[in-house]
Amino acid sequence: MVQKYQSPVRVYKHPFELVMAAYERRFPTCHLIPMFVASEVVNEEVSEDGSVHRVERRCALDVDAPRLLKRIAGVDYVYFNQKNTLNRRERTLHIESRNDSFSNRVVVHETCCYSVHPENEDWTCFEQTASLDIKSFFGFESTVEKIAMKQYASSINKGKEIIEYYLNELEVEGILHVPRWIPPSRSLPRPTSLSTSPAILPKHVGAPALCAPHASDPNDGSGLEAKQDGGAPQTDGLTEILAGTPEDKLDADYIKRYLGDLTPLQESCLIRLRKWLQETHKGKIPKDEHILRFLRARDFNMDKAREILCQSLTWRKQHQVDYLLETWNSPQVLQDFYTGGWHHHDRDGRPLYILRLGQMDTKGLVRALGEESLLRHVLSINEEGLRRCEENTKVFGRPISCWTCLVDLEGLNMRHLWRPGVKALLRIIEVVEANYPETLGRLLILRAPRVFPVLWTLVSPFIDENTRKKFLIYAGNDYQGPGGLVDYIDKEIIPDFLGGESMCEVPEGGLVPKSMYRTPEEVESEDVRLWTETIYQSSSIFKGAPHELVIEIIDAASVITWDFDVCKGDIIFNIYHSKRAPQPPRKDPLGAHGITSPGLNNVQLIDKSWTLGQDYSMVESPLTCKEGESVQGSHITRWPGFYILQWKFHSMPACSATNLPRVDDVLATLQVSSHKCKVMYYTEVLGSEDFRTACCDVQSLGSMTSLESSHSGFSQLSAATVSSNHSQSSSMISR
Repeated sequence: MVQKYQSPVRVYKHPFELVMAAYERRFPTCHLIPMFVASEVVNEEVSEDGSVHRVERRCALDVDAPRLLKRIAGVDYVYFNQKNTLNRRERTLHIESRNDSFSNRVVVHETCCYSVHPENEDWTCFEQTASLDIKSFFGFESTVEKIAMKQYASSINKGKEIIEYYLNELEVEGILHVPRWIPPSRSLPRPTSLSTSPAILPKHVGAPALCAPHASDPNDGSGLEAKQDGGAPQTDGLTEILAGTPEDKLDADYIKRYLGDLTPLQESCLIRLRKWLQETHKGKIPKDEHILRFLRARDFNMDKAREILCQSLTWRKQHQVDYLLETWNSPQVLQDFYTGGWHHHDRDGRPLYILRLGQMDTKGLVRALGEESLLRHVLSINEEGLRRCEENTKVFGRPISCWTCLVDLEGLNMRHLWRPGVKALLRIIEVVEANYPETLGRLLILRAPRVFPVLWTLVSPFIDENTRKKFLIYAGNDYQGPGGLVDYIDKEIIPDFLGGESMCEVPEGGLVPKSMYRTPEEVESEDVRLWTETIYQSSSIFKGAPHELVIEIIDAASVITWDFDVCKGDIIFNIYHSKRAPQPPRKDPLGAHGITSPGLNNVQLIDKSWTLGQDYSMVESPLTCKEGESVQGSHITRWPGFYILQWKFHSMPACSATNLPRVDDVLATLQVSSHKCKVMYYTEVLGSEDFRTACCDVQSLGSMTSLESSHSGFSQLSAATVSSNHSQSSSMISR
């Protein structure tokens, strides 16, 4: 398996030329990197005007590996080839490294880039990517991979420290500024190589930054200019560069300020998953802290985190959870009898939620409201918790991504073990665990009675192991002693009903009057209504059984818009036009697929006797959509009639030479069980009269550049991203 690494953008608050001077002090050896034992320049050249300087080095590394492994491999050192290209005109340094040793067994490829900060020309940015592919290594492939990843992570941690060390060393020596490169005068002879013009050679071989003054002033014999006063513009030490890099990149200072201390490999997972989401979910990328929660929930296994995150994003979109805080009005019975609420924060700055479960009439609430209303109320609590975490991050000046929950069990009895109530609790836990991972920082359970072990036995299997480790349980009045509440909550914030000084506005609960109970039929009807309040529909697609949707257009120049997510498998999206009305929708029997699910939605409209080009025509080029992609688009109709939107199973192409499928394609096909794909879609027709003015503008421009449905929803978990549009004739499709 190929291991990949992508660094965040690291910022040095120093000019590019000064950073280059510090970088060159790492060669030929660096005492700060014990494993880097030697290097030699094997090739070096400069351009005619001296603006481009290329250096190729052979570096020897003493890898910290078991002696037995070194003896089996027959080497003491591992050799790498490093190619540096310094462009003084553009102020960039590109570094590419590959391994010479065991190159037929192990492939290591690293690229680095130093460049000028896009918003401050006196700062320098650094980025790094790497890949490791161990094909074979005497049966020790797993061991070698672990050693390589450990060594690489260690060197990444030291990378910025080393540059800062040499920058401080330059400052001690009085070197505070290195002039920028200036094109040489035409009257001066232009050297053709370093060997023919020793006058421009730096004193330290291979130190490109030291060449700058020679290019601008041949009479200046010093390689660096020491400035006693002034120097490069200084920035305020309190100023933080948190969002000065391009939108699709993360700044290391931003990560530390808003996301916390991450290891290099954890940073890499975050950046790579974020990049994948940008490529497949244009316009609705979750915020970085939300992506990080899913990575933490899966121990930074990117594939597993991506899977559950995509499922959660689809769930949020389908049930419009993003708008829950705006649209959900809790019934009066919840306001009166739901014994939970937010209450200040704990010692770590986390929002504090208090739940007096022992005082809650769970049976009465379920009978009066139903399971779905309770679930929606709990989801609104979690959405509010996400919002409060963002606020506290700004207030306390450090990353806060989770909250603390205090559960008081005084009054818990067998009534709380009512089976429908426990069922509702388990359902709520299941939904919250799947869509709000790593949001619970600590759970304090107080005054646990004897019946609590029974309840714990029922619910604990549904709680993630990492979450269970955050539980602290106190029986009786143990919470009042050492190691109790005061260790986690300030004394002045402890609620009054727990012996504290703070007045808590959480309702005291009590029994819900039976007059508020509703019949099972009323509750069931309400539950169905709640979770069918979505503009999106789902459909399964099979090989040979596409899903089709017909839209009748009466007025030409109407606009058909769509928004769909490919939840599973790869599909092809087509749009057809026909003057004939398709036959009434017929359900695919699905017998050949062995599927009997009654809720399955698969409709086929195009009759097999129809001929493309005669009975119906294609109005858009087919669009291939990969699993996980989100597609929004529109089409301006040219003729009245019937437009058919089709989602079709995408068969992998065969290899042209052998007519056999490729290995990667076969593996991808195996991932789609029973040749099944799934999409979630929403369509809308906008009348021409509503867009007459816009259409006139489009005609003057010659193409449609922007059109958004008023009902299209983008996640409120999203940060602003740049959406890419794929225009075809009269339509706009964006992924």
